[in-house]
Amino acid sequence: MSPVLTDTPAGTRPPDASDTAPLLLPAPGDRTVLDIVVPVHNEQDDLEDSVRRLLDHLRGSFPYSFRITVADNASVDDTPMIAARLAATLPEVRSVRLEAKGRGRALRTVWSASDALVLAYCDVDLSTDLNAVLPLVAPLVSGHSDLAIGTRLSKASRVVRGAKREFISRSYNLILRGALSAGFSDAQCGFKAIRSDVARQLLPLVEDTGWFFDTELLVLAEKAGLRIHEVPVDWVDDPNSSVDIVRTATDDLKGVWRVGRALATGALPLGEIRAQLGREPLDPTPVPGVPRSMPFQLARFAAIGIASTVANLVLFVALRGLMGAIAANVLAMLICAIANTAANRRFTFGVRGRERAATHQFQGLVVFGIGLLLTTGALALLGILAPGVHTAVEVAVIVVANLVATVIRFVLFRSWVFRRRPATPVRSSSESEIPA
Repeated sequence: MSPVLTDTPAGTRPPDASDTAPLLLPAPGDRTVLDIVVPVHNEQDDLEDSVRRLLDHLRGSFPYSFRITVADNASVDDTPMIAARLAATLPEVRSVRLEAKGRGRALRTVWSASDALVLAYCDVDLSTDLNAVLPLVAPLVSGHSDLAIGTRLSKASRVVRGAKREFISRSYNLILRGALSAGFSDAQCGFKAIRSDVARQLLPLVEDTGWFFDTELLVLAEKAGLRIHEVPVDWVDDPNSSVDIVRTATDDLKGVWRVGRALATGALPLGEIRAQLGREPLDPTPVPGVPRSMPFQLARFAAIGIASTVANLVLFVALRGLMGAIAANVLAMLICAIANTAANRRFTFGVRGRERAATHQFQGLVVFGIGLLLTTGALALLGILAPGVHTAVEVAVIVVANLVATVIRFVLFRSWVFRRRPATPVRSSSESEIPA
């Protein structure tokens, strides 16, 4: 069923608004600069207060024309009626009704139909301090960036939330960095904006209709070489949030797997998006024969790891006659760690030349040290908990610890040591259509 739109004039000031409010009204026929969407589902208790707070803030501090769109997705309480009443009485507000549930579906529907130059959204609980609205939108208005996100994980952010949600959020973003090489810091903050010309290119490629929608959008944007601006935000957790954390986390992990597979198989036309938006390739000097997708990188990493293990054993046997067992083991592992880092640098991640080679080796040794501490610590803990166990148990502990260390090493190599740095995007000609 098509969404029901309740349209009212946008970007105008009601008769009782303060004459000092710095709102710049567009000339007749000009497009609205900002369309900020508030997606809602069964939010009858908070909706009106939140919309009025947002409206008061924009009237008083936002220097461009704007519209607030309440996007109701399949509410079964009084939310649709409240949204319609707000749209009928407040000139800057409109309401959209969708009969199917899904935050991502609501955002895609409204953004795809909007005539605004910049598209944004915020959660109805207004957990994010509204003073961040202008810093979020300004880089898009100026043409500096293509997308903008609020981040709760910056040192400059001030965040109040429980330890459980903090752990889940940081773990999820770590997964994105390791699995998809994501460079943005906070995928889940409900405070984002995008230029409409960029949205027209990316939205048809985003499959998710729920909570993973904006994560998928960000990953596709980054892989297409677009510029993502991050704004540190003040954020207070809503203790009454109705989000099902377990179900959302499960759906997000499924989304990570799906997007990762699409990137690995080259199913997404990212090159076409770069060309249409006038952007340079993400990697302007690709290395022939070196895979860019995670599954193929993982295969090469495993092959190099097997070769390193064999070389480590050979070196240990050769050095054992010259020194003690511990010294021989440490020296053999050190040599193999240096060779392993160099091989992965060249053949797994396609980094050539001397630039940053010393830095990569130092970071590789740090990663090696983490693995060494993990295996040594596992043996030490075993000795404390179960002294005098059979050698076979020690071997099993070492094997498990090495497997964990290997996974950590690959994640750190991919997301830290050899993390790809995007080229500086070329500004498109369409950027000039937004007034400064």
